[in-house]
Amino acid sequence: MSGNSFGQLFRLTSYGESHGAGLGGVIDGCPAGLSISEEEIQQELDRRRPGQGIASTARKESDTVHLLSGVFEGKTTGTAIGFHIANEDQRSRDYSTIQNVFRPGHADFGYDAKFGFRDYRGGGRSSGRETVSRVVGGAVAQAVLDQYGISVMAYTREIGGIEAELADLDGVQERPYFAACDDVIPFWEERIKDIKAQGDTLGGIVEIVVTGVPAGLGEPVFDKLDARLAYALMGVGAVKGVEIGSGFEAARSLGSMNNDPMTAEGFASNSAGGILGGISSGQSIVARVAIKPIPSIAQEQQTVTRDGEETTIRIGGRHDICAIPRVNPVLRAMTRLCLADMLLLQRRNISL
Repeated sequence: MSGNSFGQLFRLTSYGESHGAGLGGVIDGCPAGLSISEEEIQQELDRRRPGQGIASTARKESDTVHLLSGVFEGKTTGTAIGFHIANEDQRSRDYSTIQNVFRPGHADFGYDAKFGFRDYRGGGRSSGRETVSRVVGGAVAQAVLDQYGISVMAYTREIGGIEAELADLDGVQERPYFAACDDVIPFWEERIKDIKAQGDTLGGIVEIVVTGVPAGLGEPVFDKLDARLAYALMGVGAVKGVEIGSGFEAARSLGSMNNDPMTAEGFASNSAGGILGGISSGQSIVARVAIKPIPSIAQEQQTVTRDGEETTIRIGGRHDICAIPRVNPVLRAMTRLCLADMLLLQRRNISL
C-alpha cells in the first residue's frame, strides 16, 4: 500500500490501524533547532481525543504520544522524528459479525476491491483513528510556522444544517465543538441529541483561517498553494468538499464583484481567500471544508456480503454521532503540514 506519506521537503509518513498495537509515524525534513516537546504535542492530541462530549464515541483512549527520535533536550536535531501512540481500548469483538459484510458509506468495499482483503476491525487503516498521526505531524509543523509568525485556526461554522452566522474567533479553542460563536451551541446540542435518539449521524462545515502567511508561497503550475491545500484537506476521510475564499459563491458572482481591488495600503477585500494564481497573496488564507455524516449508524441498512448476497446490517460498536469537533484538529494539522512544506520549498527556491 502506497499513499502513506504527505509532503515533499517536510514529509510525514504514518503507520498503524484502529485495532492494531498502535499508530505513529516518521517526520522527515524538519529543520534542526526548533523547540518541541511531548507536552506541546499532547495538547493538540487531547483536542481530538475520543470520549469527549455527546457527539463523540465512547471509546476511551489517552492518545499518549511518545517521541522515539529526532528530538534532544527539547530541540529538533534535524534527523527523522519518530513517534508512537499505543491503542488502549480496542474492542475488536464488536466487528466480528461484519467481517464478510460491507458497511454502507465506509471504505470496506473499496479496500476489498483494491487488495482482495481487509482489516474489518474498525476499518483498520481507513478508520478515523488513523488521523492521530496527522495531528502529531501538524504539531511539529507548527514549530516551523512559528518561525514566520503563522497561525492556523479551525472552527465549526455548521452542524446538521444549523449555521453559526457570526464568527467570534476569541475563545474558539475553548468552546464546545470549536464553535464559531457561543449562541449556536444550544441549537447544535439539541440537534445532536435528537439525531442520536434516532440512531443516525450528522455532518457539518469547518472553516480554516490562516494568518501571517507571507506572499509568494506556492509552486505553479501543478503544485499551486490552493491545489496542495485542497489535496491535504481532501485526504482526511470524512471530507467531501473544499472551497477557498468565496469558493462556489464565485460561480454565482460577477468579475466586478469577485475581484479583490488593490490599493496602496493593500487588498480591499479577500474573495480569493489569500491565494492568487496558486501563490499566497499575503492576506489571510480562508478555506471551508464539508464533513460528511459518520457512516456508522444504528439503523438497519441494505447491503451485500463479499459473495454478493443481499442482506441487511445494523452497525454496533462505539462511534461518533458527528466527526465535529474531533476533525477540527486534524484539518488544522493538515493545513500546518501543507504550509510548512510550502515554506521550505520557497526557502529552497530563494537560496538557489
